[in-house]
Amino acid sequence: MLHQVNDHSLGSGGQSRASLREDLQEFLGRETPLHQLDDLTKVNPVTLETVLRCLQARYMADVFYTNAGCTLVALNPFKPVPQLYTLELMREYHAASELQKLKPHIFTVAEQTYRNVKSLIHPVNQSIVVSGESGAGKTWTSRCLMKFYAVVAAAPTSWESPKIAERIEQRILNSNPVMEAFGNACTLRNNNSSRFGKFIQLQLNRAQQMTGAAVQTYLLEKTRVACQASSERNFHIFYQICKGASEDERLQWHLPKGAAFSWLPNPERTLEDCFEVTREAMLHLGIDSTTQNNIFKVLAGLLHLGNIRFANSEDEAQPCQLMDNAKCSVRTSASLLGLREDMLLETVRIRTIRAGKQQQVFRKPCPQAECDTRRDCLAKVVYERLFDWLVSVINSSICADPDAWTAFIGLLDVYGFESFPNNSLEQLCINYANEKLQQHFVAHYLRAQQEEYALEGLEWSFVSYQDNQTCLDLIEGSPISVCSLLNEECRLNRPSSAAQLQTRIEGALAGSPCLGHNKLSREPSFIVVHYAGPVRYLTAGLVEKNKDPVPPELTELLQLSQDPLLTVLFPTQPKEKTQEEPPGQSRAPALTVVSKFKASLEQLLLVLHSTTPHYIRCIKPNSQGQPQTFLQEEVLSQLEACGLVETIHISAAGFPIRVSHQNFMERYASLRRLRPHTPSGLHNLCAARGHSGQLPCSEETTLQTVLRDLLHALPALTRTAATPADPLHCGKTKVFMTESTLELLEGRRAQVLEQCARCIQSGWRRHQYRKQERQRQAAVLIQAAIRSWLTRKHIQRLHAAATVIKRGWQKWRVRMACLASKELDGIEEKPFSQVPGSLSSSPLPPGQSRLQGAIIRLWPLGLVLANAAVGVRGFQRKLVVCACLQLPSGNPSTCTVQTAQGQTGVMSIRALPQGSIKFHCRKSPLRYADICPEPSPYSVTGFNQILLERHGPVHV
Repeated sequence: MLHQVNDHSLGSGGQSRASLREDLQEFLGRETPLHQLDDLTKVNPVTLETVLRCLQARYMADVFYTNAGCTLVALNPFKPVPQLYTLELMREYHAASELQKLKPHIFTVAEQTYRNVKSLIHPVNQSIVVSGESGAGKTWTSRCLMKFYAVVAAAPTSWESPKIAERIEQRILNSNPVMEAFGNACTLRNNNSSRFGKFIQLQLNRAQQMTGAAVQTYLLEKTRVACQASSERNFHIFYQICKGASEDERLQWHLPKGAAFSWLPNPERTLEDCFEVTREAMLHLGIDSTTQNNIFKVLAGLLHLGNIRFANSEDEAQPCQLMDNAKCSVRTSASLLGLREDMLLETVRIRTIRAGKQQQVFRKPCPQAECDTRRDCLAKVVYERLFDWLVSVINSSICADPDAWTAFIGLLDVYGFESFPNNSLEQLCINYANEKLQQHFVAHYLRAQQEEYALEGLEWSFVSYQDNQTCLDLIEGSPISVCSLLNEECRLNRPSSAAQLQTRIEGALAGSPCLGHNKLSREPSFIVVHYAGPVRYLTAGLVEKNKDPVPPELTELLQLSQDPLLTVLFPTQPKEKTQEEPPGQSRAPALTVVSKFKASLEQLLLVLHSTTPHYIRCIKPNSQGQPQTFLQEEVLSQLEACGLVETIHISAAGFPIRVSHQNFMERYASLRRLRPHTPSGLHNLCAARGHSGQLPCSEETTLQTVLRDLLHALPALTRTAATPADPLHCGKTKVFMTESTLELLEGRRAQVLEQCARCIQSGWRRHQYRKQERQRQAAVLIQAAIRSWLTRKHIQRLHAAATVIKRGWQKWRVRMACLASKELDGIEEKPFSQVPGSLSSSPLPPGQSRLQGAIIRLWPLGLVLANAAVGVRGFQRKLVVCACLQLPSGNPSTCTVQTAQGQTGVMSIRALPQGSIKFHCRKSPLRYADICPEPSPYSVTGFNQILLERHGPVHV
């Protein structure tokens, strides 16, 4: 949808589309960053991409729990996080007044269920469904939930009850290691995979204290005892007894160190091999040491039974021969199981057939393959009976009397959805159970959706979605389904054929849309399209596994055992046996595996429907078990398998886009530009909010009116207004819309923003042009002002320099005049005859006398000319000279010059200037500094101020 919005609004380039996409995502998730979103329903839009990004952001921030509406998503951290499961944290969640304000946690779900029981909210009984694929953390989650209830609900009221409460709590907690040792195994996906489903019922009294518990198991994978896939292991208990047994126990159970067992692959891996923990837990559950030794001795006998190997006999009338070293295994296995060696071999190698009205008995040797099958069947039936007996012992130890409890909290730990390259009856039952639970979950989720719509005041009756009822009809429907065909094949007294079963299924169920075909498969198979994806099931072995045949001679053999435990597990019932085999036995309906599993599943669903369900979806971030590694492809497949993708699709079918009133008005208020005549309800509504951000009750109708005006303002929406469902609804606190409505609003908003951008650009360009023009004019004025200021400064410096020169010259003249007067006074006092003869006897010629007078008179002229303005040349210079000398401009012959030589007395030689006077002027670096403002070539103002004092003109 975001891509469509981008292409619709901006087609300029990839950068523009990417920026719009980021802006839209920022708006839809602006309230909080992704890693701070505690609920996946708060991400906008509710799509797989945003859900994955939110989960990845929270996982990288070491936040492993996230709400998804009525579901809690739990990511496996693959590292110890002890601070998440401390007793202090349990008490904090238990004492919290508002759980919604705390971070999502499995303790939140546990405390909410406990409070529902205390508040007696109908229905009072609660249930928690923990699902996920192998390795996602279901077992750990169930263990933590039980520990939480054992701590919270075991609050005694007297000093005597603490011992009772502690005993019940300890027994409930000790049931976990026993169940895990006998029911869990190491698989390719998980080192501690539960190979059975269980429903634990925690029983509470009227004071909401835990008084007991009950365990119900489903579909134990008993085939793992005799058949393990490559790189997988058997149940944990076999490895525990081989590694944890003492020397005396090894001798008693015939388990020497280094012994090899064909049913014990990969013994070098040390995983969940806590034998002492298992034995201590069994003691707390009331299983004494003697009974434990019997249990472990029987298990050791099964291991030796697996080492028995057969070879085909040359004569078909003779039983199969034992392989080398098999005789020792037969002897040891018979001894540990309390059986006779010859009877054990005879039962395994020879089949007993009863036929005819007289029930005549025929004995037929079995081929090697059938001998192996009967041997495996013997081990599977013993282990299955032993597991069921352990569950009954646990229940008798921890279950309270019916009158002692009034409510319960159920913990359902089931298989996750499974799809392997080769799938058989086990995967069909597991996926069938997940289909039923998914249907229950979807119905509950829709109720939660309806409640939210009702709280928001939306008139919405039902959300259309794709139901998985079609797939359930294919598996369990009536009259014809996969299960009914399998049961019918089991009732027919004929050898089963994989190809014939495939043909029957494809022919009878060809009209089902959930049945697929794989024409390229070499093996007979059929495909079922589940809600989490298609799965291919091989038809080979389906009928035999569904029959789960236990030859009666095997049961009779075990009933003859001398072992006290096997005697309890296989009691003798002669009367029932005679009634089980009447004539016409083939017509009686057989109790198949599918039938038993279907009946137990229906009972479980009845219990779940009578409770308030809560869901925890465990997710494995990666298949390698590495911390801080989030692989989106693997997480996506798990989200699809656990039903969260379907939940997202259901949410998308309704109103996946949910925006608060304030955010909606802030983002789309600009759309009123599309209708200039629209009433100003949008503006008034925004103003009515003020700073509170909340809508007054009286403004709800105004908001509805504004929203309708916005819809009418969008032409594309009015063309599709004939749709039955309104694409936009206004709730009490949120605006609900579809993705198409969001796309339309974003497209129109992009147009408005583009128009506003053009207006802003034109106004900015106009502003920039005017600003540049003003700056240019201001620069011209500043330059003119600076030039005038610099010129004034230069003239002021010239005037100051002229004043200094004038004052210096006046001082010098006065000094020279004083010196001259002193010398003249001294000469007048001397006799005239003392004057040197050269002066008296030889007076100067008239020409020289005038020259000397001109030098004395005119030498300051050089000073004036040296300081004259630059550029004064030619005639202007002559005018300056004339002005300085105060000469008439007429004929120079008529001019007279008055000199000091005409005066009486002798001039001192010191009155003459000694040498030349030079003024060094440096050109100013400032521009236009040497240009006088409005210079006049005839202006000589200021030059006469530096001349000597005036003398009257002397005509020459």
